[in-house]
Amino acid sequence: MRQELMSLPKGLAEDVARNLVMVADLLDEDPEQAYAYSRIALRLASRVAAVREAAGFAAYATQKYSEALAEFRAARRMTGGVELWPVMADCERGMGRPERAMAMAGEPEVQKLDKAGQVEMRLVAAGARRDMGQLDAAIVTLQSPELASTAIHPWTARLRYAYADALLAAGREAEAREWFAKALESDKDGATDASDRLAELDGVEFVDAIDDEMDDEVEVEAASDVASDVASDVASDVASDVDEMDEDDEDEDDDEVLDDRD
Repeated sequence: MRQELMSLPKGLAEDVARNLVMVADLLDEDPEQAYAYSRIALRLASRVAAVREAAGFAAYATQKYSEALAEFRAARRMTGGVELWPVMADCERGMGRPERAMAMAGEPEVQKLDKAGQVEMRLVAAGARRDMGQLDAAIVTLQSPELASTAIHPWTARLRYAYADALLAAGREAEAREWFAKALESDKDGATDASDRLAELDGVEFVDAIDDEMDDEVEVEAASDVASDVASDVASDVASDVDEMDEDDEDEDDDEVLDDRD
């Protein structure tokens, strides 16, 4: 990326770099804001492949799949690489065209991918099968040497999780539980919610202590409001009674005065 930015004037390159850094920092936590920064970078340097790629991932993260696909295609034309092929196929899925994703899974570009890219393509193809209602085919698609391997790679947890999820969708609960456990075992970075899925299968319900505390606070505030309203009503009634008593006393005094005059 640094090499590509060197083709720009220094000041412009620095501005573009700052925006790309913000895209990377915000992509997971605030995709919409990351997308906004990517649009700035794109406006500044649309002829830089790294900028088009970053814009593609920002659009992808905000589910703007058509826009993401256009950016990925542009980046690929500039570099001639195949690394973006799986995510391009997933954009086709996002646009409701799983059959195109399946067609891309059979293209020669897949053979040029590294191992991580091939696994990613397998995940996309399995997702496309599920989109088309071909659940058994999706399960078979995920059955691979990479799935059977005991070695742990950055993509292992996601592959095992996808397989477990497909098994569960097919009603094979016992097998699904086994593979969710394997996914959890390999998920050192918390990339999946395998632990939650296991808990659901085991019938474990989690209680959010923070929500409970907030509920208690709401109940206390509600009780306080009720007490305040009651106290206000009582005070109002007392004041009314006092006024009535004062009026009665004044009437009695007036009667006494009249009696004296008589």
